[in-house]
Amino acid sequence: MAATDYKLKICCMGAGYVGGPTMAVIAANCPDVKVTVVDISEKQIGAWNSDNLPIFEPGLLEVVQSVRGKNMFFSTAIDETIAEADIIFISVNTPTKTQGIGAGRAANVKNCELCARKIAEIATSNKIVVEKSTVPVRTAHAVKRVLASSAQDGVTFQVLSNPEFLAEGTAMDDLQNPARVLIGGEQTPEGLAAVETLASVYAQWIARPQIITTNLWSSELSKLVANAVLAQRVSSINSISALCEATDADVSEISRAIGSDPRIGPKFLNASVGFGGSCFQKDILNLVYLCETFGLHECAEYWHQVIKMNEYQKKRFSMQIVKSMFNTITGKKIAVYGFAFKKDTGDTRETASAFVCRDLLEEQAKVHVYDPQVERSVMFMELSYTLQVTPESMPGLEDNLITSPDPYTAAEGSHAIAILTEWDEFKTLDYKRIYDSMSKPAFLFDGRNILDHAALREIGFEVYAIGKPVPAKMF
Repeated sequence: MAATDYKLKICCMGAGYVGGPTMAVIAANCPDVKVTVVDISEKQIGAWNSDNLPIFEPGLLEVVQSVRGKNMFFSTAIDETIAEADIIFISVNTPTKTQGIGAGRAANVKNCELCARKIAEIATSNKIVVEKSTVPVRTAHAVKRVLASSAQDGVTFQVLSNPEFLAEGTAMDDLQNPARVLIGGEQTPEGLAAVETLASVYAQWIARPQIITTNLWSSELSKLVANAVLAQRVSSINSISALCEATDADVSEISRAIGSDPRIGPKFLNASVGFGGSCFQKDILNLVYLCETFGLHECAEYWHQVIKMNEYQKKRFSMQIVKSMFNTITGKKIAVYGFAFKKDTGDTRETASAFVCRDLLEEQAKVHVYDPQVERSVMFMELSYTLQVTPESMPGLEDNLITSPDPYTAAEGSHAIAILTEWDEFKTLDYKRIYDSMSKPAFLFDGRNILDHAALREIGFEVYAIGKPVPAKMF
């Protein structure tokens, strides 16, 4: 299609987990829209222009291949792409601040501001600027002020909020068949017109009733609240899993019983070692900080308890391993199955596996990790960034934390296996072969409740699972 034939031109600033998949699905459904994803990282853009994409997501490569070079492009030519765009998405990282005011809670929106300044510097025509990153409430106001104060003569901007509601591992289906698309804008004629322009893009494949429009502040806050409520459900059932273990109740039976109530529903009621990922913890901490900022201390503490319960669950799992294995794991080989925070993704951010691995290493275990999608360098990067665990802070780290090429190698000679990611392949392994290769007694700790525990006990394993009764003869 000739450059003049495109109905709209979209620029996405940020070639990460959100920007890449979102823009690929827009391009696939809107052949009359030119979509260009830009980033300052030549390495990141180079990966997007190859068949070795920088992120793993089922179905993503096929969609990218179908549109790349047609109406979807990946580029480091940021200025030129901004200049020609009608709509500019800001889809950059907004990590939790590590120092200064609000450290440990508030989101760092520096990257959003830098994008806004770059847009204002380059734009010579009116633009619609869309917040795609997860941001604190009223960030749009700050972005709009930066744009207005630095804009060239005669150039105006409309700022919209269009938060993502993706779940890694199912992101492509979430984008193609979303439960809803949320667009927030100023309730002015110009703001409403901008909302309609963006809504018309999504309407090419999404039914209009599923495209919800609100004011800016409601849209920004809805994203934080959605993740907070989902995480709350996980922490709620995890708190009950501890009670189940104390009383010999079965948390899976409880989840099924309460989930059958249509007022509750079954989703996010699977007890586990704890939630991870880039969104839940960051967004809850952001919500906590907002509540504190407005003097709503009881509200802040309520939501902070969701995080505290998640930390408790991870630590509880680690301590159960130590306790079950005769109160010492020093020098013992432990196989860890899974390092990604969930199946069908290579994302390791805030993964529960990192916390458990750290705890095991502190107890001087030999930890052998197998994950089908996570490379050793990414694993060490997460340990360093989130937990400050490095070869300098933990001497012997590189020798005691081993990445294995397959689950059988990881388990050979080990004293225990810990299931920390619910990869489907872990359900179909030859556990008799694994058991025969292990030291005895052979322990298995199922942090995701994905295995047949009765069958494993028949083989000879001593099994511990989240929120499950433990036979009297064990431990």
